[in-house]
Amino acid sequence: MKQWALAAALALPATALAQSADPKPWQLNMGRGVTPTANAAYDAHMIVLWVCVVIGILVFGAMAYAMFKFRKSKGAVPDTGFTHSTKLEAIWTAIPIIILVALAFPATRGLMRMYDTREAEMTVKVTGYQWMWKYEYLGEGVEFTSRLARNSDDLRQSGKVVAAGDDPHYLLDVDNALVLPVGTKVRFVLTADDVIHAWWVPALGWKQDAIPGIVNEAWADIQAPGVYRGQCAELCGKDHGFMPIVVKAVSKDEFKAWLAAEKAKHAPPAVPDAVPVAPEAPAAAEAPAAAAATEAGAAAATAAVAG
Repeated sequence: MKQWALAAALALPATALAQSADPKPWQLNMGRGVTPTANAAYDAHMIVLWVCVVIGILVFGAMAYAMFKFRKSKGAVPDTGFTHSTKLEAIWTAIPIIILVALAFPATRGLMRMYDTREAEMTVKVTGYQWMWKYEYLGEGVEFTSRLARNSDDLRQSGKVVAAGDDPHYLLDVDNALVLPVGTKVRFVLTADDVIHAWWVPALGWKQDAIPGIVNEAWADIQAPGVYRGQCAELCGKDHGFMPIVVKAVSKDEFKAWLAAEKAKHAPPAVPDAVPVAPEAPAAAEAPAAAAATEAGAAAATAAVAG
């Protein structure tokens, strides 16, 4: 544990190179991300990086020292009688094994945590189509599709060379973003309708395949509000490059208001209440009865005359 903490401390100077959200051009390091999964992956990456740096310095330093110290121009003579040292070979075999075992424990713990979707507060179903995404907030009755924004679609079909000024989020914007609350463990269930897709938002720290007939799981607990972008990461056909992902993380109160508005938008139209029939006036009800009595009396009189 002390070794883990020390390596994490050594990684701190490099955090300035890390991008917290979306990747940027000429970015020199992986992003720290905005979820516990992304942070764990970043920390593990930096630990291994510094371990490799130390090993590289030792190995190349020893090589440089040997080449310059024992060069022929200084009268060095090759040792033709060199024999292998069993002790030395055991040492340089044991050291890499110890390093790998030491790194395996935190890496395994991180992987197990990455796939632990228990105690999620909400579930979102993600379905990949050629070439769009469908999102369903399970148990809430809200669902919609998300596809490439119209501006990006028009630009890509215009034939012109698209510059940053034309659209700062060219091919990375959608018509309907996936809205999620911050500070909430969200469980994702992912599948596809036609071919294999892969749902990937770098800032969330994971990538998961969406496969027809199979349901995969993942989770995210976004820690900072913002807009985080990604793309399909599995070659899925001719428009594979045109099905971006946009996640909009908002506060819990904003999310509740947005969800209520979506429910109202998708609610079925209300059926108007039946108009009550007013009761007939007593006079109107008695009129047919009086007419019937009059007709009956006239018929009886006619029968008596005839008799």
